[in-house]
Amino acid sequence: MIDKLAWICIQDRKVLFVRTKGKDLFYTVGGKREGQETDEQALLREVQEEVDVSLVSGTITYLATFKAQAHAQPEGVMVQLKCFTADYQGDLKPSAEIVELIWLSSADKDKTTTPGAMVLDWLKEHDLID
Repeated sequence: MIDKLAWICIQDRKVLFVRTKGKDLFYTVGGKREGQETDEQALLREVQEEVDVSLVSGTITYLATFKAQAHAQPEGVMVQLKCFTADYQGDLKPSAEIVELIWLSSADKDKTTTPGAMVLDWLKEHDLID
């Protein structure tokens, strides 16, 4: 099981996704924890690394967890995507390995992975995005 944390940033009824170098699909912002990091520590670090903003730690709120086949991994390798919302400080911009930021709605499931599509479906079901 690949354990990942994701920041769900919603603006204008769309959610922020990123694309890394060499990838054809967009992913949620976030990634894997390092060492003994807590969920919050890993999320703060990954968001800073990927989109160059600082999450406001007191606003981090658990949203939902999704499990699915991991993209570009052998059959049976699953990913668990634990999603959080949070306010942020700074200007969103791609950094580190990120080459593109995009705002997706539920109509854009073909642009993301299975876990990403599950996130879009859930957000649409809860009337958080279009």
